[in-house]
Amino acid sequence: METGKVIEGPATESRTDTEWSPPGNRMGITILSFLGVLVATYLLFGNLGLTGSVACGVGDCATVQASQYSRIAGIPVSAVGLIGYVLLFALALLGLQPAFASAVWLPLLLVMGSVVGVLFSAYLTYLEAFVIRAWCQWCVVSAVIMTLIFCTTAPELGRIGRLGE
Repeated sequence: METGKVIEGPATESRTDTEWSPPGNRMGITILSFLGVLVATYLLFGNLGLTGSVACGVGDCATVQASQYSRIAGIPVSAVGLIGYVLLFALALLGLQPAFASAVWLPLLLVMGSVVGVLFSAYLTYLEAFVIRAWCQWCVVSAVIMTLIFCTTAPELGRIGRLGE
């Protein structure tokens, strides 16, 4: 990378890449998605019987995990969640690198990933509340994490517009 290359950032003046600092929201997405990876991994290991049953101090995780809705085409929902969190984590990490500061596709993928994730979480939460009629505290934690990721991607919408020009 060239030193001294001018980089435009949101709500900042033009500056050189030696002074570039990553967007704070991407740091937040990185941390939140890593927490999501931990929760989804724990649920997946419980689903696969690698850790025994999922510890559930509040709610009824066993009922949720045993329901017909805990798998999609034979794949545990927790595996789908894990894949989503890993992808968001990888994208957010890339977004922390100066080389990707002006990548048009990165903010677009972060926003799309968070929208898909929050819609999927909303669907699963609906199932817990109105169909299964049982709550898994870890599923609720995952839904909260995904909602926070969705909210944290809001600044990416502005970047999409600016980078596309």
